[in-house]
Amino acid sequence: MSAESHPTLPPVRLHSDAELARDALGAPLFARAVRLARWAGPATRVGVGGELAAEQLPGAAAHLGLDAGDEDAAGYASQAWRVAVDTGLVDVTEPEEDTDAEGAGEAGGEPHGTAAPGEDLALVTGGVPGDVLGLWRAALETVLADAAVPDLEDLVDALDAGGEIAFDRLDWNPGREADFLDEVLANLYLLTVAEGGASERPIPLPVLAASMVVPDGMGEPTDAVLEQVSDAMMRLDDQFRQLEPIGLVEFRPVDEELMAQADEDVPRGEREVDDEDVSRYGMVRLTPLGLYGIRARMLEAGVAAPAVGELAGKGADALLDAVSSYPEHAAQAEIEQWMAGREPADAVAELLAAARGDDEGGPLRRLRCQQALALAGPDAEPAVRSVLDEAELGGLARVWLAEHGAADVPAPAPEMVFWLTVDTIAAQLAADGETEELPLLMETLTAHHTGFFDQVWRVEHPSTVQVLEAMGRLHPDRKTAKEARKAAFKARSRRP
Repeated sequence: MSAESHPTLPPVRLHSDAELARDALGAPLFARAVRLARWAGPATRVGVGGELAAEQLPGAAAHLGLDAGDEDAAGYASQAWRVAVDTGLVDVTEPEEDTDAEGAGEAGGEPHGTAAPGEDLALVTGGVPGDVLGLWRAALETVLADAAVPDLEDLVDALDAGGEIAFDRLDWNPGREADFLDEVLANLYLLTVAEGGASERPIPLPVLAASMVVPDGMGEPTDAVLEQVSDAMMRLDDQFRQLEPIGLVEFRPVDEELMAQADEDVPRGEREVDDEDVSRYGMVRLTPLGLYGIRARMLEAGVAAPAVGELAGKGADALLDAVSSYPEHAAQAEIEQWMAGREPADAVAELLAAARGDDEGGPLRRLRCQQALALAGPDAEPAVRSVLDEAELGGLARVWLAEHGAADVPAPAPEMVFWLTVDTIAAQLAADGETEELPLLMETLTAHHTGFFDQVWRVEHPSTVQVLEAMGRLHPDRKTAKEARKAAFKARSRRP
């Protein structure tokens, strides 16, 4: 997973380790691996690679309660065994290459090794939730490696006469395929956390496939690009089928009828597509366990993937710096957790101290500080009153005191009003850019001040020019917008 592709992600809301561990133990593939680890014993035979001997597979499948008539039962048992071995739930002793007849297996005289429950099996019931999650993550890596391998039939077709895989015929590069799947999961993670920290809405498979294929900025995709999207969808359909049993995703596969239409090569313009039934094209959602797992892999890859609540033990300076780049809902959730563990008066004093500064990030820090102060009650009043005379915080303090019905709130000096106006608009620009709501805010802040632009260009604020230029572009009143542009010119002229 590339840190360059996703340098900073919105924070995710994670379930507790205890809840995630329960989800891990309930994932069908992991649960089967645990059951086979407990089943392993002196009579269990394995091959040279630690795989379960073929004659053992029916017994393993029966132990898992799989239908003997299901042609996939042996495959499910084999996969669960491989997961058990790879995670350390099972310890295997592989056969020696020159094993004599006494060590050979009963079927065809093939040598065999032995298996037994591994030491890590005890962690399933006797460890802490983090131990269980560690085992599950090891299992996830096995499944991800399998999902990056092409269909077995394609592999067989690509075998050359010497029994080696002809990768040029297969058009498959192991590293490239693993990178593709990593990027798919990174995009799915981003789409999931983009709104609300952990969206419950499934993502249509065409949307995810398009995020991998369609170039940024492309308008109407060409037929060639749409064909690539279709191919990517089929790859993802196969991969998510493999990833669902480990609990990473909830997946609704592509409708078989649609696959049949694709095989019939019906022209794209002649296919009947019901926009309201996009689910027929496949739907995927990261589970809470999947969010945890993908985030853990991203962190290992150096990607900044914050989680709501991880700032609770840090100072107000770290809190305000971090939440300045969060969406408002995520910032609110993080602030609430930070405030919950502190005495209100002390928390407010610390927040106000951290909100100071004439640097570029100052306005947004103060906006988030104001967001945090909204959670404070009357106990915070002394701390808020202590900054009434400060140019940077005095206006913010007066707003809080007025909203809380405090008495004896001194009127602000005009200079403070102008400074607070610039700071407020600068914070909104930094937080959301030039939104549709911003012109109304500008109109509201300037409507009650006669000669506003005759004074505001003199405000000693690092964002004065930027704010006036924005007002010149966005203010809904044309005459006022012209005054803002003139004030911006004056403000630029007085800068050294």
